[in-house]
Amino acid sequence: MRRWPTRAGLILAGAAALAFAGPSVGQQGKSAPPPDLPPGFGDQGNTPPPKATTPAPEAAPAAPAAAPSGGDTAAAAAAGVAPGAAGEETVVPDEAEQQAQPVPQIEIPEASRRPTDVVGVLGPDNWGLGRGEFGGANGVFLASLMRRLDAPLPSRWTSILLRRALLSEIPAPQGVNEVDWIAERAWLLLRMGEADAARMLVQAVDVDRFTPRMFTVAVQTSLANADPAGLCPLVAPGRAVSDEPVWALSDAMCAALQGDSGRASQLIDQARQGNGSGGIDYLLAQKVIGAGVNTRRAVSIQWEGVDSLNSWRFGLAAATGLAIPRNLMDGAGPQVWAWEARAPMIPLDQRVDAAQTAAALGVFSHANLVDLMSLLADQTDPSDLADTLAGRFRKAYAGGADDRIDAMRALWDDKNPPGGRYARLILTATAAAGIAPSGNYAKRADDLVASMLTAGLDQPAARWSGVVANAGSDADRAWSILAVAAERPQVDLGVDRVKAFAGRAEGTRGRVLVAALAGLGRLKDPAALGVDPNPRTRWAHFIDSAGRSGQPGTVALLAAIGMQTSDWRGVPPEHVYHIVAALRRVGLEYEARMIAAEAMTRL
Repeated sequence: MRRWPTRAGLILAGAAALAFAGPSVGQQGKSAPPPDLPPGFGDQGNTPPPKATTPAPEAAPAAPAAAPSGGDTAAAAAAGVAPGAAGEETVVPDEAEQQAQPVPQIEIPEASRRPTDVVGVLGPDNWGLGRGEFGGANGVFLASLMRRLDAPLPSRWTSILLRRALLSEIPAPQGVNEVDWIAERAWLLLRMGEADAARMLVQAVDVDRFTPRMFTVAVQTSLANADPAGLCPLVAPGRAVSDEPVWALSDAMCAALQGDSGRASQLIDQARQGNGSGGIDYLLAQKVIGAGVNTRRAVSIQWEGVDSLNSWRFGLAAATGLAIPRNLMDGAGPQVWAWEARAPMIPLDQRVDAAQTAAALGVFSHANLVDLMSLLADQTDPSDLADTLAGRFRKAYAGGADDRIDAMRALWDDKNPPGGRYARLILTATAAAGIAPSGNYAKRADDLVASMLTAGLDQPAARWSGVVANAGSDADRAWSILAVAAERPQVDLGVDRVKAFAGRAEGTRGRVLVAALAGLGRLKDPAALGVDPNPRTRWAHFIDSAGRSGQPGTVALLAAIGMQTSDWRGVPPEHVYHIVAALRRVGLEYEARMIAAEAMTRL
């Protein structure tokens, strides 16, 4: 499985990452919290990013660091996280920009305004967690946890649950600005790879109500969605907040997209002269302008000499269908692959690897992945399918059971597939569910059961319980998965059986199984088998308290906090116990079972 770097290559402080909040932010008044966003997508660090950056290749020198607000400091201390400092850069606007007259903003009638106190797209009837999902939890505390969460997560099912929590129709908690609260949720979704979901939240707020933080997140969201046209409504109001060069470049691109080629050419030339350099960031903006009507600006992009990928480069390259070099994608965070998986201008065959990574992260569902692979198979000449990925995929869903299992095995056992072996298990979930339980396939029961459960198909998977029970220790892995995944236990969960498995299991698998079974209420006295159920850390006290208080959203967020590691091997068994137990207390037992099954599959 690909091991991602601890610090993502995609950073807001890059040459054109566009996380702006210029000197005027400090003049917004005490009611507006400082936009101290994390330093990078998927970054481990706890320090906020620079408050202002410039798309020019040579950035202005950084000003002295500013201390975080008292509220954030208190929240960070309460969460056991060290607060960071915010750097700031001063940008001198180009003279031509100062003379530019902003386009008058559209006035929205009061009756047509959308509320900002309660925002979300998921209700209780469509997978939302309910308006009380965070209970009376302090908003500063919750926002601090979101801001410092190192995403994406090692757990697909935890990520899916957290996405539901962030997209639920929920009121803003006390202590935070309503719009900033929405921005914080969208920002976390972006770092998880959920560009579409982040856009849903950003677009739920009228632009004239944007705070500096929301402008920052909105820019990033448009770029993550490979949608430079999404910057256009932000240009005029954004210039009232910041003099960043991003607005001059965006204004030029928007003019071209609206058919005003003359104004587009003038603006992009002024931007280049003002900063004294072309560079890859300006060339990409010109590439977008060249896609406009009658612009006559043919631009060739050369990636030689570019050593990093930021959101500006990704967004504009993807929007114009440019292939981004693999070394730059590998240097960026895995969430960037998830963004690429949905970029519509990138050819389908170039998005297959990204789609598998997105599935492993929880951004792509099983159905998404199957649809994409089906389209790829349809676009491939039948004579060329043979042993290709699309060809093996098609064989896995058609023909006799033996042939289908052979095709699935070829997919599962492929060497170093994008997204890891787990992505291939996701791809074959419904194909595996179509195989009737049989002792003839006992040696493949572990992969068949694991594959079904990647898509949450717990009932078809449970039908293999008899086969697994008869196979004894030869089906240890399948037994351990079914022990935690089935709605009602259908395999032997006696202490002797659990102890025997733990004695044979490698690494932490045995103790994680004990923790998961205890959290689900299926095993008493986990301490006797090496897992202490008592809360020994501040985090454990928090998640236990949130579970007792009936706060599923807080539990989901704290569950993610408890998984701050690159893969499942770094998640302590005690964390698994508290996560599973808290989810069960708030009525999310199904999700608890799927997370536990994922642990037993991926360890």
